[in-house]
Amino acid sequence: MKRRTLLATGAALLAAPHIARAQAAKPLKFVPHADPASLDPVWTTADITRNVSLAVFDTLYGTDAKLQSQLQMLAGDKVENDGKLWTLTLRDGLKFHDNTPVLARDAVASIQRSGKRDAMAQVLAARIDEISAPDDKTIRIRLKKPFPLLRDTLAGYACCVMPERLAKTDANSQIPEVVGSGPFRFVANERVPGSLVVFSRFDGYVPRADGTPSFTAGPKVAHFDRVEWQILPDPATAAAAIGNNEIDWWENPPIDLVPSLKSNKALATRVIDPFGSIGCLRFNELFPPFDNEAIRQVVLSVVNQDEFMMAYAGADPSIISNPVGLFAPGTPMASKAGLEAIGRVKDMAQAKKDLIAAGYKGEKVVLLGATSIPPLHAYSQLAADLLQRIGMNVDYVAVEWGTVVQRRASKEPPEKGGWNIFLTNLGGPGNVSPAASPGIRSGAAAWFGWPTVPGMEELRDSWLDAPDLAGQRAIAEKMQLLMLKSVPYAPLGYYAGPIVFRTSLTDIREGFPQMYGVRRVS
Repeated sequence: MKRRTLLATGAALLAAPHIARAQAAKPLKFVPHADPASLDPVWTTADITRNVSLAVFDTLYGTDAKLQSQLQMLAGDKVENDGKLWTLTLRDGLKFHDNTPVLARDAVASIQRSGKRDAMAQVLAARIDEISAPDDKTIRIRLKKPFPLLRDTLAGYACCVMPERLAKTDANSQIPEVVGSGPFRFVANERVPGSLVVFSRFDGYVPRADGTPSFTAGPKVAHFDRVEWQILPDPATAAAAIGNNEIDWWENPPIDLVPSLKSNKALATRVIDPFGSIGCLRFNELFPPFDNEAIRQVVLSVVNQDEFMMAYAGADPSIISNPVGLFAPGTPMASKAGLEAIGRVKDMAQAKKDLIAAGYKGEKVVLLGATSIPPLHAYSQLAADLLQRIGMNVDYVAVEWGTVVQRRASKEPPEKGGWNIFLTNLGGPGNVSPAASPGIRSGAAAWFGWPTVPGMEELRDSWLDAPDLAGQRAIAEKMQLLMLKSVPYAPLGYYAGPIVFRTSLTDIREGFPQMYGVRRVS
């Protein structure tokens, strides 16, 4: 929106304050896909925590619908010394929710914390020679070598800016309170775990005066004084609520309910996520039996991606796209290299023999099955049955997603509260870029499951330094082949599911659920 248009719009609202107040007074009611077990976007990669972060925090750069980085909290940036010196300047008017000013040292501490855990920020951290705040408005980053993806990295939700006192929190511990500088404040005293999350408009937030609202870029204008996330794990209850105008927006309706929801003229459905979802059966490589690569390969050999996707999205096969490896089908890095290894064994009797030959000794397999998210519930049940059919001793632990988020972070043995397998969806930029993919990180800094994949980090560094798209594609293909050999996880297939919302809402942004920009028109 141009500045003149923005000013004109503001004047019109001032001329009719009763209209603005009427819209703001009625909360935006949203049903998320899960209850947020953690509110720390650095501590966990859970999508629900990412969505909280988008409302509460802001980032130095934003990402538009073309996946290009744009200035967000910054007034400008300057790149010198052949790409090895970056000078970032904060824009005026930035304040945290505790009404303290956002300073450069807050951003420096936030970047440093995210670099301890976030996949892409870890790459940046390894290339930083020095990061400093020479004054309150200036962030200076000296790199060991050029890193063209610096803007993209700092646009990531895990690189959100929080007060220095919170950003100093150990990255392996959760922040003690949620204080951001974004369009909405988290209302801690109204939080009801398992039931309600509340955000209120932050009057001290100053949206960008320039740019086009797009994905996480451009002006972030909050049109609602209050946003309520109502946790409704039962799909029938959520369907009835949105049909009765008790809620406005449902993030993840089960696919088998979508046809009936579409028949209601007051409702609309739309796919807004450009990255889609890749089902993931994640192994814990710290303990038997999945510390054995050959056993992981046997599991991969019996995974039928079509069966897993049909178990959840069978009511609308058009949203499924298989086979899939590391990257979402149709994206530049996607390839079919090595995909024949997935589901190559159809005979379960043969798979049992393969499992014994691989060295399986009957160890108990603790599988965490999330019951509160429909696709993960479907995956978990199918995975447990599949593993039992090939002769594994499966201990199926059915819990809600928040418990999975907490338990998967444990490095304790499975018999002491740890785990062997959990099921999830991989989404976001990691579905299109090796730099952002958590599932293939290797070593001590790796994602939950903590695999060691010799050569993977070197390939990722080569990808980052590749001179052109052809070079990147060739390296991405090698990464996929290596992943399918080492099997840090088994990809279960790809789908892109819709949201459902009342037609009285407009301006829902493409990408992840974002509470700003959305307006009620009737």
